[in-house]
Amino acid sequence: MFETLPRILLGLLTGFLFGFLLQKGRVSDRRVIVGQFLLRDFTVMKVMLTAIIVGGAGVYAMHAAGLTKLFVKPAQLVAVPVGGLIFGVGMVLLGYCPGTAVAAAGEGKRDAWFGLAGMIAAAAVYAEFAGLFASTVQKWSNLGPVTLPELTGVPVWAWFAALAIAAALFFRWLESRARL
Repeated sequence: MFETLPRILLGLLTGFLFGFLLQKGRVSDRRVIVGQFLLRDFTVMKVMLTAIIVGGAGVYAMHAAGLTKLFVKPAQLVAVPVGGLIFGVGMVLLGYCPGTAVAAAGEGKRDAWFGLAGMIAAAAVYAEFAGLFASTVQKWSNLGPVTLPELTGVPVWAWFAALAIAAALFFRWLESRARL
């Protein structure tokens, strides 16, 4: 039921490192996040795409080496976009996502504390109505725990290679656009 002290310390260290990297990458600054939504500053997109590619490739490499198991969430084609829309509205209103809000709060930014309080309140509301969501929205267009490689028959490494190439081309396009 309870984790061992080394695991807790590893989690704490990982959290501090993650927050440090968010701060150094400037994505804990709400102006940078708002700039992303206004299509003026693509720092957040660059950080996220890089994290997805590196993190995903790392997870699949560890899985291939037998060092970890994959726990794939169900592909819920209605619930995920609805949740994403709610998440996006909250992110636009606050100027932070959950991770960057915690990092900003750690930097002493008071506006982030209001966002954290709102996230806790929203989590409580969701927990109260989780049964209702499970019997309605989460059942609509639920494909179960599948991945794009499973759905398409295209190997996972091909997906990551395509994503990496697309991200590199996109980053290059952004840089050329910024010079204009």
